[in-house]
Amino acid sequence: MAAPRRAAKFAGTAYEVDVSAWALEQAHHLRAGSWARLDIAHLADEIEAVSRTERHALTSALRVILLHMLKWDHQPERRMRSWVSSIRTQRLAVAEQIEDSPSLASQVPQLLPRAYRRVVEAGSETGLDDAAFPKACPYDFDAIMDRAFAWPPEAEP
Repeated sequence: MAAPRRAAKFAGTAYEVDVSAWALEQAHHLRAGSWARLDIAHLADEIEAVSRTERHALTSALRVILLHMLKWDHQPERRMRSWVSSIRTQRLAVAEQIEDSPSLASQVPQLLPRAYRRVVEAGSETGLDDAAFPKACPYDFDAIMDRAFAWPPEAEP
């Protein structure tokens, strides 16, 4: 099958019809300096969506860390190696996200309560009542990123 002709590829696809084709067309118009052909309103929406996606990914990684930290602290008899592994993996994801988008670091104070609310709402994963958890996140960002967890668990006093 022959590749489609380039002219037909950038024929003015509507955003609502095929967002992928629209995005490729918009990139082509930007690179070509075809300013009059740009769909400014939808471009602005999509650019804002990039930021929302980045914040969502960071919030999601924080949520996983918080979930396993709460399980570790509130269910010592059920501790699992996978919790430690998950914490390490998600810490790396958080660090990489902030490395790739440093402005996210300043948003952590707003994202952390959101992530914590989602953890408490999903308390069924722990089998504990929601009241077992503090109302506000009991961990600061440094603890979330640096607190030591070891497997097998160290003997507690």
